[in-house]
Amino acid sequence: MVSEEQLDAFRISGETVRVVRDEIEANDVLGIVVAWDESSVVIRKPSRRVVKLSRSYRYIPASEERHSGV
Repeated sequence: MVSEEQLDAFRISGETVRVVRDEIEANDVLGIVVAWDESSVVIRKPSRRVVKLSRSYRYIPASEERHSGV
């Protein structure tokens, strides 16, 4: 699970994150961290749509290379 400190750093920097949900790269979500609670994270996608995702997914900077495996 992603830590509070990591989420806060992503939110403050405004850096685009990649949410890796499974092995298929097309299912990744790209966007910026807007808010979070104990179980979920709110991400604003480039299309300005907002999605609520589980904190159990992997959250990595979009600039980093995607590694397979969840």
